[in-house]
Amino acid sequence: MKDLVFATSNRGKLVELQGLVGAGVVIQSLVDFPQIGEIPETADTFEGNAELKARAVATATGRWALADDSGLVVDALGGRPGVYSARYAPTDGERIAKLLAELSAVPDEKRTARFVCSLCLCGPAGEVVFTRGSCEGRIGHGPRGAHGFGYDPIFELPDGHTLAELTHDQKSGLSHRGHAFRLMVPELKTRLGG
Repeated sequence: MKDLVFATSNRGKLVELQGLVGAGVVIQSLVDFPQIGEIPETADTFEGNAELKARAVATATGRWALADDSGLVVDALGGRPGVYSARYAPTDGERIAKLLAELSAVPDEKRTARFVCSLCLCGPAGEVVFTRGSCEGRIGHGPRGAHGFGYDPIFELPDGHTLAELTHDQKSGLSHRGHAFRLMVPELKTRLGG
């Protein structure tokens, strides 16, 4: 068994990953390594940003590191907000308002979108493995639902529900991050002996 450092300070992501890999792998996070600090996301792809973070953490700790980058890709906007999803506007509410304003003249059939999550596992010797998960849907015309965060209230699934209308467990089963995590678990077990 080897240790893994997940390049996140988000406890929810850590718990989700630990639940998938089981007790055989000890997972730490950036909370355990405050000296690493903020890692700039300067790449123009999800994979690139995930790799920047994973490499930085593997180099700083000498351990296997996992990092993710995710965001919303809207076809009618040429893929925006994409890697800038979290920086599209200052708050969740402002991000939603900006996106809806940009799509105000776009008809329903052209409001297709997907959430994308790329994971990068990086070893201390520099080896890397990527997985990618996505969740297909469309952008609605206004927020609905009290769960989730970010763009969840306006992201409609094929059945018409928004991600914010689902329970945590329902969302985990469908989400881009859950999909990418499930694809990464066999890689983690192979390399870390979990």
